[in-house]
Amino acid sequence: MNRRHLIIAAAIAAAWTPAHQAMAQQQSVKIGLILPLTGPQASSGRQMLAGARLYQALNGDMAAGKKIELIVRDDGGVADQTRRIAQELIVNDKVAAIAGFGLTPLALAVGPIITQAKTPAIIMVAGTGMIVGTSPYFVRVSFTLPQQTMPIAQWAADNGVKTAVSVVSDYGPGLDAQNAFKTRFERAGGKVLEQLRAPLAAPEFAPFLQRARDLKPDAVFLFVPTPQAGSLMKQVLDRGFAEAGIRVIGTGDALDDEQLNAMGDGALGMITSYNYSAAHDSPENKAFVAAFRKANPNLRPNVVGVSGYDGLHAFYKALEKTGGDTSGDRLMAGFKGLSWTSPRGPISIDPQTRDIVQNIYIRRVEKKDGELWHMEFATFPNQKNP
Repeated sequence: MNRRHLIIAAAIAAAWTPAHQAMAQQQSVKIGLILPLTGPQASSGRQMLAGARLYQALNGDMAAGKKIELIVRDDGGVADQTRRIAQELIVNDKVAAIAGFGLTPLALAVGPIITQAKTPAIIMVAGTGMIVGTSPYFVRVSFTLPQQTMPIAQWAADNGVKTAVSVVSDYGPGLDAQNAFKTRFERAGGKVLEQLRAPLAAPEFAPFLQRARDLKPDAVFLFVPTPQAGSLMKQVLDRGFAEAGIRVIGTGDALDDEQLNAMGDGALGMITSYNYSAAHDSPENKAFVAAFRKANPNLRPNVVGVSGYDGLHAFYKALEKTGGDTSGDRLMAGFKGLSWTSPRGPISIDPQTRDIVQNIYIRRVEKKDGELWHMEFATFPNQKNP
């Protein structure tokens, strides 16, 4: 090749490089994971990230012919940080969607941003019932507290519990859980003697638990966000509810799978309702738990881990439905009506509400092979957010 040909070839290469770069960028689809990897909610962030990465490890990083790239950001569980990071991911990183949200205030903080940008946001944890209704670009793969709570309230009323006291964290999901429990329990013939609320930011449960014990109900109903479960249950066991003949019930958050073994045998026999147990008896869950523990030694998956896993699954399937089109409205249409068999059981996205429909299980803490597990013994199928 002579000098003239070299010059022409170099000019052509220079002219085409930006186009090739643009094409490569079009073949890559970015998802921003906004997680609380530091601060009080860090355990939730760790579980979400482990679940999302496991999905890619088992299913690859390609969907609809495009490479799926995860961009992970730590918001520390602070809403102002969540809002700032969401804006940066959408404006600077050009993500097709954002996901995560370890607490309700964190999800609510991004609502106006995703609505203006028409960018889907996948809720992997935040459980207040009303969140999805605040923006047409929210979709939820986790749960809502009313969805989790009403089954345990009905079960309690059907199984000899006549009176109860509720103790919850004082924020959106706690209020949802408390009100849902009272509504269903009293409709079924029970009586809630008192509704107690502990501060979320600096939780000290002892005075509320002592008040509940002093009221001598048949049962105490509990809800806290999963990272606070260990602290709550230590104080529950210190109060001696079992010795006083008071049953301890609640949503699964209060007896988090990841922390369950550390709670000790005092948790044996406690009853909760939840959408997932690491002991769920299905081929899909057995494979999921084995892979999760292999990838994350000494870490048992909990409801947050499985939501991170399912959040990635939902995005992959929505993108496949659009044929790779990442426009916000097309992606949201792709989420609606999705259904699949998760490690937790059959789940779907309600096409009208964009909220999750799933089984809620009643579980009892039992010991098997030297470990504590939530063993499911009753199912409320296909529960929507009430």
